[in-house]
Order: sequence, then structure tokens, then C-alpha cells
Amino acid sequence: MDGVQKRNPGQPEFHQAVHEVAGTILPYIAEKPIYHKMQILERMTEPDRVVSFRVCWEDDEGNIRVNRGWRVQFNNAIGPYKGGCRFHPSVNESVLKFLGFEQQFKNSLTGLPMGGGKGGANFNPKGKSENEVMRFCQSFMTELCRHIGPNTDVPAGDIGVGAREIGYMFGQYKRLTNKFEGILTGKGLEFGGSLIRTEATGYGAVYFLQSMLEQTGGALDGARVCISGSGNVATYAAEKCLHLGAKVLTLSDSGGYIHDPDGIDGEKLEWVKALKNVRRGRISEYVAEYPGAEFHEGRPWSVPCDYAIPCATQNEIDVDDAKLLVKNGCKGISEGANMPTVVEGINVFQDAGILYGPSKAANAGGVAVSGMEMSQNSARISWSEDELQKLLLETMQGIHDNCYSYGEGKGKDGGCDYLLGANVAGFVKVADAMLAYGVQ
Repeated sequence: MDGVQKRNPGQPEFHQAVHEVAGTILPYIAEKPIYHKMQILERMTEPDRVVSFRVCWEDDEGNIRVNRGWRVQFNNAIGPYKGGCRFHPSVNESVLKFLGFEQQFKNSLTGLPMGGGKGGANFNPKGKSENEVMRFCQSFMTELCRHIGPNTDVPAGDIGVGAREIGYMFGQYKRLTNKFEGILTGKGLEFGGSLIRTEATGYGAVYFLQSMLEQTGGALDGARVCISGSGNVATYAAEKCLHLGAKVLTLSDSGGYIHDPDGIDGEKLEWVKALKNVRRGRISEYVAEYPGAEFHEGRPWSVPCDYAIPCATQNEIDVDDAKLLVKNGCKGISEGANMPTVVEGINVFQDAGILYGPSKAANAGGVAVSGMEMSQNSARISWSEDELQKLLLETMQGIHDNCYSYGEGKGKDGGCDYLLGANVAGFVKVADAMLAYGVQ
């Protein structure tokens, strides 16, 4: 960690991600001298390359605006770089390196041939017109297209990058290269996209929670669930919870959260999807439509629940939130967002002996279906929704079982340490591929 911090000064999110992995991987490496001899973990913490570039665009008033874009290509030992692009003011090199570092393990867990990468820009699509978003996306892709390709690096969407932004970027790539190929995932169905990609991350997080519960004899039917966020991950996690008989109590955005004691049912959830995807409104508007609910500033973790699914952003559960969840009877966490819990918060969950599904395992459903979209693009075919739903469920169950095989008996009172299981399971595949290549 000293070496990581010296080589990457001022990058706390990246330091946090590496520390969380190293804490569980190092004891395993101690029993496998070849990994230490070949400095595999040290090599994994250094990205293959970080590309940084200027993005110039013109707003509707004719002003020239300048943002910064990045693509972090972390590790392609098991396949082409694969990971989303994020457009948000908080995006910087530290955030993208943490995401790319996590992505190499997450992609490994899916069992699909995908390496780890991440990218984005410190651009905020909120409050921008359609034409401004289009001009930014086209300018961003004009540089990014030099560094990606169907067998090199295949970006996807992330926070601030949905179907609209993917469409603008794919159109610009096609225009610049005169090639129609699968260089982005999350595309529209009309031009090579995959069914259930929008639902996949949220559904997957719930499938992982369901698998953990089945292992311990529990079930979601009748359970109270708190969910943060109100984008695709959160709303489709809520939808799958409803399918499995749970009662969803909360959703949130950057302004605060809504608590609906009566439960956010299917009709209310469709209203939230329209609010966010069509009207691009704020979650606080929910209480005007459904007066039985309450709006509060802050995060929803003070609401008593049986299970929590954080789906907003990194470090949204701090140590006090974690203690409050445990105190109020929460029995399990499945992380839909990337690294939503601080390290000290994870320790609280593990010390309490409750189920903890880490993000690199629990939210891998999105990139799993992205990998399936890549396969469909390569073969020029489209799989049915039933096929994809079955593959997603089987993939998440497989990820759970792989994590369980490494973490069984390592948790409190002989339970499963899913964090250790996910880190070791993700590490082994990438590490063995790196060993096969020699020193590079």
C-alpha cells in the first residue's frame, strides 16, 4: 500500500479499492509463492495505460466549453478491456482507476473473456439540452475512437451515460471510421443492442442477494428492502424485489430520499421510471404524487429494513450508516453500486455477521449482459429475452457459488466471507493468465 500511495498521490478512491482487495488477497498469496515471486498483485495495481484528453464542445449560446476525458485500460489478461463510461462532475483519474481496478475482478467473476477498463469525463449531462449532450458526446468519441475497438476495448454506459449518450457516441464512431461493429454496449435494439441490458445490473444484485439467502435458508418474500438511487440500477432492483414478494420502502437521488411506508409498488415504480427517464425530474416530486410518502434530505439508511441494496454511488454508506443499519435489524446487503460502502462500514457488517454481497460480485449482472451483447454483435445475431434472462440468472448464481467456494467458513461464526470469496475468485483467473504470459 505504501508503494501504491507513492505512485498514485492524491487518489483516495483508488487507494481504498486496492486496500480492500489487498487485505483479503495477501493471506491467499502467502500460500502461493509463485504469485508473490512474479509480483502479480503489484502488477494488477498498475493500469496498462491511462489516456487523458481534452473535450471541446459548443453550448447553445455559442460559448466554447472544455472538459477532460479519460480512458483507463487496466488489464486485458483475459480479454479485451471492458467497462463503462461515466459522465459526472466528480469524475477524475482516481475514481476511474478505482472503477477500472474493480472491473478486472468483476469481469473475471462473470466467467466471460473480458478484461477491466473504465472511462468518462467530468461533464454533467444534467441541465444540458439534447443538442449540447449530442455535441459533447460526438467530441468525446472523436478522441476516444483512437483507443477502442471490438477486440481492444469495448466501453459501455455508467452514471450519466444512458441510451441517449451511447447512441450519440456510436453514431459518431460509425461516422468517423465507416465501420459498423460492436465497440460499445448498451446500444439501442435497433442497432445491435441486447434485450435486458437496462435491467441487468439491478436484477443481478437481487439475484445475488437471493442466492445468499437460499444458502442460509432465507427468502425475500415478505421482506422490507431499502434501496438508494433512482436510476436504472435502483429501479430495476426494486422491480425484481417486487417480483420476489419483497416490499420496497425507499428510493433516492442526490437531493435526498423518499420513504413510502406503504411500499413502492409496480404502478409507483413505473411513475418513478418516467420521472427519471422522460421528465428527468427529482425524486422529491414523488410525495406530491403519492402523499402517503415522506421526503427527507440525506441517505435512506436510517429507515428500518430487512435488507439494503445501495445503488447510487461510491462511499454512500459510511461507518455510522452501517452501524444504524445493523442496529435497526438489517440482515443483509447486496451492493448494486460500485464500492458504495467505506472499508470501516464493511467491517461493521462483517463483525455483525450479516450477509454482505460486495459490489464486484453483486453488481456484475450488467457487465455480464454486456459480454453477451458483444457475443451477439460478433455473431450478428440477437438472443431472445427468455434466453438472456436465463443466462443472467445462471451467471449470478455461478458468481455466488464461485465466491462461496473460496469464502465458505471464513466469516463470523463459520459463515461465508463473500468479500474474501469474491476477491480471491476474481484474482485467481486473472493472475493465472498473467503467469502464463511471463513478465510483461
